[in-house]
Amino acid sequence: MFDILVTILPVFLVVGFGYVAVRQSLFPESGVDGLMKFSQNFAIPALLFRAMSTLEIGETFAPALFLSYYSGATISALVAFAGARYLFHRPWEDSVAIGFCGLFANGLLLGVPITEQAFGPASTESNFVIISVNSLYCYGFGITAMEVVRARTSGGTLAQLPGRVLKAMFRNAMILGIVSGLAVNLSGVALPAFFTNALDLMARAALPAALFGLGGVLCQYRPEGDLRTIAWIVLASLVVHPAVTWSVGTTFALPEPAFRSAVTMAAMAPGVNTYIFANMYGVARRVVASAVLIGTAVSLVTSWFWLTLLH
Repeated sequence: MFDILVTILPVFLVVGFGYVAVRQSLFPESGVDGLMKFSQNFAIPALLFRAMSTLEIGETFAPALFLSYYSGATISALVAFAGARYLFHRPWEDSVAIGFCGLFANGLLLGVPITEQAFGPASTESNFVIISVNSLYCYGFGITAMEVVRARTSGGTLAQLPGRVLKAMFRNAMILGIVSGLAVNLSGVALPAFFTNALDLMARAALPAALFGLGGVLCQYRPEGDLRTIAWIVLASLVVHPAVTWSVGTTFALPEPAFRSAVTMAAMAPGVNTYIFANMYGVARRVVASAVLIGTAVSLVTSWFWLTLLH
Protein backbone atom coordinates (compact mmCIF):
# COMPACT_ATOMS: atom_id res chain seq x y z
CA MET A 1 0.00 0.00 0.00
CA PHE A 2 2.91 2.32 0.72
CA ASP A 3 4.15 1.65 -2.82
CA ILE A 4 0.86 2.98 -4.21
CA LEU A 5 1.16 6.14 -2.14
CA VAL A 6 4.73 6.63 -3.37
CA THR A 7 3.52 6.08 -6.94
CA ILE A 8 0.87 8.83 -6.88
CA LEU A 9 2.79 11.24 -4.63
CA PRO A 10 4.78 12.88 -7.49
CA VAL A 11 1.55 14.22 -9.02
CA PHE A 12 0.56 15.91 -5.76
CA LEU A 13 4.13 17.10 -5.17
CA VAL A 14 4.07 19.06 -8.45
CA VAL A 15 0.81 20.67 -7.28
CA GLY A 16 2.49 21.34 -3.93
CA PHE A 17 5.52 22.92 -5.62
CA GLY A 18 3.21 25.37 -7.36
CA TYR A 19 1.39 26.11 -4.10
CA VAL A 20 4.59 26.77 -2.13
CA ALA A 21 6.19 28.76 -4.96
CA VAL A 22 3.27 31.19 -5.05
CA ARG A 23 2.82 31.22 -1.27
CA GLN A 24 6.49 32.14 -0.76
CA SER A 25 6.45 34.69 -3.63
CA LEU A 26 8.93 32.60 -5.63
CA PHE A 27 6.46 32.64 -8.51
CA PRO A 28 4.15 35.64 -9.06
CA GLU A 29 0.37 35.27 -8.86
CA SER A 30 0.12 37.12 -12.17
CA GLY A 31 2.32 34.40 -13.67
CA VAL A 32 -0.12 31.73 -12.52
CA ASP A 33 -2.86 33.26 -14.65
CA GLY A 34 -0.60 33.20 -17.71
CA LEU A 35 0.53 29.63 -17.00
CA MET A 36 -3.05 28.38 -16.62
CA LYS A 37 -4.14 30.20 -19.78
CA PHE A 38 -1.29 28.56 -21.68
CA SER A 39 -2.21 25.16 -20.21
CA GLN A 40 -5.97 25.36 -20.66
CA ASN A 41 -6.11 27.22 -23.96
CA PHE A 42 -3.11 25.77 -25.81
CA ALA A 43 -1.14 22.90 -24.25
CA ILE A 44 -4.06 20.83 -22.95
CA PRO A 45 -6.14 21.28 -26.15
CA ALA A 46 -3.04 20.13 -28.08
CA LEU A 47 -2.76 17.10 -25.78
CA LEU A 48 -6.46 16.29 -26.19
CA PHE A 49 -6.29 16.80 -29.97
CA ARG A 50 -3.38 14.37 -30.29
CA ALA A 51 -4.96 11.85 -27.93
CA MET A 52 -8.30 11.90 -29.76
CA SER A 53 -6.82 11.98 -33.27
CA THR A 54 -4.74 8.84 -32.61
CA LEU A 55 -7.19 6.96 -30.36
CA GLU A 56 -8.25 3.52 -31.56
CA ILE A 57 -12.01 4.03 -31.76
CA GLY A 58 -13.71 0.71 -31.29
CA GLU A 59 -14.12 -1.42 -28.22
CA THR A 60 -12.71 1.34 -26.01
CA PHE A 61 -15.84 3.39 -26.67
CA ALA A 62 -17.87 0.77 -24.80
CA PRO A 63 -21.28 1.85 -23.47
CA ALA A 64 -20.45 0.22 -20.11
CA LEU A 65 -17.48 2.59 -19.65
CA PHE A 66 -19.61 5.70 -20.14
CA LEU A 67 -22.49 4.26 -18.12
CA SER A 68 -20.30 3.42 -15.13
CA TYR A 69 -18.42 6.73 -15.00
CA TYR A 70 -21.29 9.07 -15.84
CA SER A 71 -23.81 7.27 -13.64
CA GLY A 72 -21.44 7.99 -10.78
CA ALA A 73 -20.92 11.59 -11.89
CA THR A 74 -24.66 12.25 -12.27
CA ILE A 75 -25.62 10.70 -8.93
CA SER A 76 -22.76 12.56 -7.23
CA ALA A 77 -24.05 15.83 -8.75
CA LEU A 78 -27.61 15.12 -7.60
CA VAL A 79 -26.40 14.26 -4.09
CA ALA A 80 -24.36 17.49 -3.90
CA PHE A 81 -27.27 19.53 -5.29
CA ALA A 82 -29.87 17.99 -2.96
CA GLY A 83 -27.66 18.47 0.10
CA ALA A 84 -26.98 22.10 -0.78
CA ARG A 85 -30.63 22.86 -1.41
CA TYR A 86 -32.51 20.78 1.16
CA LEU A 87 -29.99 20.20 3.97
CA PHE A 88 -28.17 23.54 3.96
CA HIS A 89 -30.91 25.66 2.35
CA ARG A 90 -28.69 27.29 -0.26
CA PRO A 91 -30.37 29.30 -3.05
CA TRP A 92 -31.29 27.40 -6.21
CA GLU A 93 -28.47 28.87 -8.30
CA ASP A 94 -25.89 28.20 -5.58
CA SER A 95 -27.15 24.62 -5.37
CA VAL A 96 -26.66 24.06 -9.11
CA ALA A 97 -23.05 25.32 -8.88
CA ILE A 98 -22.46 23.07 -5.86
CA GLY A 99 -23.98 20.16 -7.75
CA PHE A 100 -21.54 20.87 -10.58
CA CYS A 101 -18.72 20.16 -8.11
CA GLY A 102 -20.02 16.63 -7.73
CA LEU A 103 -20.27 16.27 -11.51
CA PHE A 104 -16.91 17.57 -12.77
CA ALA A 105 -13.99 15.61 -11.32
CA ASN A 106 -10.43 16.72 -12.05
CA GLY A 107 -9.86 13.77 -14.35
CA LEU A 108 -7.49 15.45 -16.77
CA LEU A 109 -5.04 17.17 -14.43
CA LEU A 110 -5.08 14.50 -11.70
CA GLY A 111 -6.83 11.39 -13.06
CA VAL A 112 -4.63 10.93 -16.14
CA PRO A 113 -1.22 11.34 -14.45
CA ILE A 114 -2.27 9.25 -11.44
CA THR A 115 -3.53 6.45 -13.70
CA GLU A 116 -0.28 6.61 -15.65
CA GLN A 117 1.82 6.54 -12.48
CA ALA A 118 -0.18 3.70 -10.93
CA PHE A 119 -0.76 1.42 -13.93
CA GLY A 120 1.77 2.44 -16.58
CA PRO A 121 1.93 4.77 -19.61
CA ALA A 122 -0.30 2.50 -21.75
CA SER A 123 -3.14 2.49 -19.21
CA THR A 124 -4.71 5.88 -19.97
CA GLU A 125 -6.61 5.03 -23.17
CA SER A 126 -9.94 4.75 -21.36
CA ASN A 127 -9.18 7.96 -19.46
CA PHE A 128 -9.11 9.86 -22.74
CA VAL A 129 -12.26 8.10 -23.91
CA ILE A 130 -14.02 9.45 -20.79
CA ILE A 131 -12.45 12.89 -21.33
CA SER A 132 -13.66 12.92 -24.94
CA VAL A 133 -17.22 13.59 -23.78
CA ASN A 134 -16.61 14.96 -20.29
CA SER A 135 -16.74 18.68 -21.04
CA LEU A 136 -19.64 18.21 -23.44
CA TYR A 137 -21.64 16.24 -20.89
CA CYS A 138 -20.77 18.23 -17.78
CA TYR A 139 -21.09 21.71 -19.26
CA GLY A 140 -24.21 20.67 -21.14
CA PHE A 141 -25.74 19.31 -17.93
CA GLY A 142 -24.62 22.21 -15.74
CA ILE A 143 -25.48 25.05 -18.10
CA THR A 144 -28.88 23.54 -18.89
CA ALA A 145 -29.67 23.13 -15.17
CA MET A 146 -28.56 26.69 -14.40
CA GLU A 147 -30.54 28.22 -17.26
CA VAL A 148 -33.65 26.24 -16.26
CA VAL A 149 -33.31 27.45 -12.66
CA ARG A 150 -32.75 31.04 -13.79
CA ALA A 151 -35.77 30.95 -16.07
CA ARG A 152 -37.82 29.41 -13.26
CA THR A 153 -36.85 32.02 -10.68
CA SER A 154 -36.96 35.03 -13.03
CA GLY A 155 -40.04 34.01 -14.98
CA GLY A 156 -38.05 34.08 -18.25
CA THR A 157 -38.34 31.85 -21.30
CA LEU A 158 -36.41 28.70 -22.18
CA ALA A 159 -36.65 29.34 -25.92
CA GLN A 160 -33.02 30.48 -26.15
CA LEU A 161 -31.70 27.68 -23.94
CA PRO A 162 -30.22 25.40 -26.68
CA GLY A 163 -28.33 28.30 -28.25
CA ARG A 164 -26.91 29.43 -24.91
CA VAL A 165 -25.77 25.94 -24.02
CA LEU A 166 -24.05 25.33 -27.37
CA LYS A 167 -22.43 28.76 -27.41
CA ALA A 168 -21.00 28.32 -23.92
CA MET A 169 -19.66 24.84 -24.67
CA PHE A 170 -18.04 25.55 -28.01
CA ARG A 171 -16.20 28.61 -26.74
CA ASN A 172 -14.18 26.17 -24.60
CA ALA A 173 -10.73 25.47 -26.12
CA MET A 174 -10.61 21.96 -24.64
CA ILE A 175 -13.90 21.00 -26.26
CA LEU A 176 -12.61 22.36 -29.58
CA GLY A 177 -9.45 20.26 -29.19
CA ILE A 178 -11.49 17.12 -28.50
CA VAL A 179 -13.97 17.69 -31.35
CA SER A 180 -11.30 18.56 -33.93
CA GLY A 181 -9.18 15.56 -32.87
CA LEU A 182 -12.14 13.21 -33.27
CA ALA A 183 -12.90 14.77 -36.67
CA VAL A 184 -9.34 14.05 -37.85
CA ASN A 185 -9.56 10.51 -36.43
CA LEU A 186 -12.84 9.69 -38.15
CA SER A 187 -11.88 11.31 -41.44
CA GLY A 188 -8.60 9.42 -41.69
CA VAL A 189 -6.70 12.56 -42.71
CA ALA A 190 -2.92 12.17 -42.38
CA LEU A 191 -1.45 15.26 -40.76
CA PRO A 192 2.08 16.34 -41.75
CA ALA A 193 4.83 15.23 -39.38
CA PHE A 194 6.14 18.76 -38.71
CA PHE A 195 2.66 19.76 -37.49
CA THR A 196 2.12 16.74 -35.22
CA ASN A 197 5.67 17.08 -33.85
CA ALA A 198 4.94 20.69 -32.90
CA LEU A 199 1.72 19.65 -31.19
CA ASP A 200 3.56 16.87 -29.35
CA LEU A 201 6.11 19.36 -28.03
CA MET A 202 3.33 21.52 -26.66
CA ALA A 203 1.36 18.52 -25.33
CA ARG A 204 4.36 17.30 -23.31
CA ALA A 205 4.28 20.55 -21.37
CA ALA A 206 0.55 20.33 -20.68
CA LEU A 207 0.29 18.24 -17.52
CA PRO A 208 3.43 19.47 -15.66
CA ALA A 209 2.55 23.11 -16.38
CA ALA A 210 -1.11 22.58 -15.48
CA LEU A 211 -0.32 20.75 -12.23
CA PHE A 212 2.15 23.43 -11.16
CA GLY A 213 -0.36 26.12 -12.13
CA LEU A 214 -3.12 24.30 -10.24
CA GLY A 215 -1.02 24.58 -7.08
CA GLY A 216 -0.68 28.30 -7.66
CA VAL A 217 -4.41 28.67 -8.23
CA LEU A 218 -5.22 26.75 -5.06
CA CYS A 219 -2.89 29.05 -3.10
CA GLN A 220 -5.17 31.94 -4.04
CA TYR A 221 -8.20 30.20 -2.54
CA ARG A 222 -9.07 30.38 1.13
CA PRO A 223 -10.95 27.58 2.94
CA GLU A 224 -13.85 29.80 3.91
CA GLY A 225 -17.62 29.48 3.69
CA ASP A 226 -19.96 26.88 5.11
CA LEU A 227 -17.69 24.00 6.12
CA ARG A 228 -20.63 21.58 6.31
CA THR A 229 -21.49 22.30 2.69
CA ILE A 230 -17.84 21.90 1.69
CA ALA A 231 -17.65 18.57 3.54
CA TRP A 232 -20.80 17.43 1.71
CA ILE A 233 -19.25 18.32 -1.66
CA VAL A 234 -16.08 16.40 -0.78
CA LEU A 235 -18.16 13.39 0.30
CA ALA A 236 -20.12 13.40 -2.97
CA SER A 237 -17.01 13.83 -5.11
CA LEU A 238 -14.56 11.51 -3.39
CA VAL A 239 -16.88 8.78 -2.09
CA VAL A 240 -20.22 8.72 -3.93
CA HIS A 241 -18.82 9.20 -7.44
CA PRO A 242 -16.19 6.41 -7.32
CA ALA A 243 -18.46 4.08 -5.31
CA VAL A 244 -21.27 4.30 -7.87
CA THR A 245 -18.78 3.97 -10.74
CA TRP A 246 -17.33 0.86 -9.08
CA SER A 247 -20.80 -0.68 -8.56
CA VAL A 248 -22.03 -0.01 -12.11
CA GLY A 249 -18.71 -1.10 -13.65
CA THR A 250 -18.86 -4.36 -11.69
CA THR A 251 -22.50 -4.96 -12.65
CA PHE A 252 -21.73 -4.57 -16.36
CA ALA A 253 -18.44 -6.51 -16.19
CA LEU A 254 -16.33 -3.63 -17.41
CA PRO A 255 -12.89 -4.92 -18.54
CA GLU A 256 -10.18 -4.42 -15.94
CA PRO A 257 -8.15 -1.66 -17.71
CA ALA A 258 -11.29 0.40 -18.38
CA PHE A 259 -12.59 -0.31 -14.87
CA ARG A 260 -9.36 0.97 -13.31
CA SER A 261 -9.43 4.13 -15.42
CA ALA A 262 -13.09 4.84 -14.68
CA VAL A 263 -12.77 4.43 -10.91
CA THR A 264 -9.50 6.39 -10.74
CA MET A 265 -11.02 9.26 -12.73
CA ALA A 266 -14.16 9.20 -10.56
CA ALA A 267 -12.07 9.32 -7.37
CA MET A 268 -10.55 12.71 -8.21
CA ALA A 269 -11.41 15.97 -6.46
CA PRO A 270 -13.58 18.65 -8.10
CA GLY A 271 -11.65 20.35 -10.90
CA VAL A 272 -10.85 24.03 -11.37
CA ASN A 273 -13.59 24.02 -14.02
CA THR A 274 -16.11 23.93 -11.18
CA TYR A 275 -14.85 27.31 -10.00
CA ILE A 276 -14.90 28.60 -13.59
CA PHE A 277 -18.55 27.51 -13.82
CA ALA A 278 -19.46 29.18 -10.51
CA ASN A 279 -17.58 32.33 -11.51
CA MET A 280 -19.33 32.38 -14.88
CA TYR A 281 -22.68 32.74 -13.11
CA GLY A 282 -21.38 34.68 -10.08
CA VAL A 283 -22.75 32.20 -7.52
CA ALA A 284 -21.27 30.10 -4.66
CA ARG A 285 -17.74 31.08 -5.66
CA ARG A 286 -16.24 31.01 -2.16
CA VAL A 287 -17.73 27.64 -1.27
CA VAL A 288 -16.78 26.06 -4.61
CA ALA A 289 -13.21 27.43 -4.43
CA SER A 290 -12.82 26.09 -0.91
CA ALA A 291 -14.19 22.70 -1.99
CA VAL A 292 -11.59 22.51 -4.79
CA LEU A 293 -8.79 23.31 -2.34
CA ILE A 294 -9.91 20.98 0.47
CA GLY A 295 -11.02 18.23 -1.92
CA THR A 296 -7.64 18.21 -3.66
CA ALA A 297 -5.85 17.90 -0.31
CA VAL A 298 -8.17 15.12 0.93
CA SER A 299 -7.93 13.26 -2.38
CA LEU A 300 -4.27 12.44 -1.65
CA VAL A 301 -5.59 10.00 0.98
CA THR A 302 -8.82 8.90 -0.72
CA SER A 303 -7.16 8.24 -4.10
CA TRP A 304 -4.62 6.06 -2.29
CA PHE A 305 -7.55 4.15 -0.76
CA TRP A 306 -9.29 3.58 -4.12
CA LEU A 307 -6.04 2.60 -5.85
CA THR A 308 -5.33 0.12 -3.05
CA LEU A 309 -8.72 -1.51 -3.74
CA LEU A 310 -8.01 -1.54 -7.47
CA HIS A 311 -4.69 -3.27 -6.94
